[in-house]
Amino acid sequence: MKQKTYSDKDEKRILAALGRGLLREFPNPDRVGCPRSALVRDIAFHKLPLGQAEPWLDHLSSCSPCYRDFCGFRDAYQVRRRNTFMAVAVSVLIVGAVVGWTFIRKQEQNRLAQIALLDLRDRSVTRGIEPGSEAIPGERPLELSRRVTHLSFYLPKDSREGPYEVRILKPSGESLLATDGVAKLDRGIISLQVVVSLAPARPGPYVLQIRGSDLEWSYYPLIVQ
Repeated sequence: MKQKTYSDKDEKRILAALGRGLLREFPNPDRVGCPRSALVRDIAFHKLPLGQAEPWLDHLSSCSPCYRDFCGFRDAYQVRRRNTFMAVAVSVLIVGAVVGWTFIRKQEQNRLAQIALLDLRDRSVTRGIEPGSEAIPGERPLELSRRVTHLSFYLPKDSREGPYEVRILKPSGESLLATDGVAKLDRGIISLQVVVSLAPARPGPYVLQIRGSDLEWSYYPLIVQ
């Protein structure tokens, strides 16, 4: 059966005995009957079970050199315990900060991934294209993530405020998405915001269609990722 090490209460009793020993001032220059330094250290560091420490209390209480050794070891133990506590506390704070930062960053990334902006101000406008084709040779298709839930447009410069329809066509020509919104003038830009759901879409080429009230559809090649 494992023996129990002494508690803080036991340590106070030991220190009381050692204090009396110090007051008696037994110099013991020849270190008669002194225990090994490692044993005194184990007592000070709470490594020695109380039952094994008690037989040495009488000696420690009547030997000033052993008392001084004990006090030195005990001071070192207290410093190490405080440093260990501080190190653990700092580690916990660091881990907490890293976890919190990682969570916030991930949440921010997810939030940004769900919001997209398509700038159509300098895009070429056509009235009919095939999915995956280029409206004008050399002009890259628009790109959009399937995780997007809120889509904003900067409409061409000659656009006007009012209601707009937005559609995304599959390669087969079927409709993947149909929604609408109201375009508004904001700091000199006609912008349009719509709510979308692209989760069912497969990665690949599509066609984006936009038209204002009483206007023809404008077509833009689109790649859904």
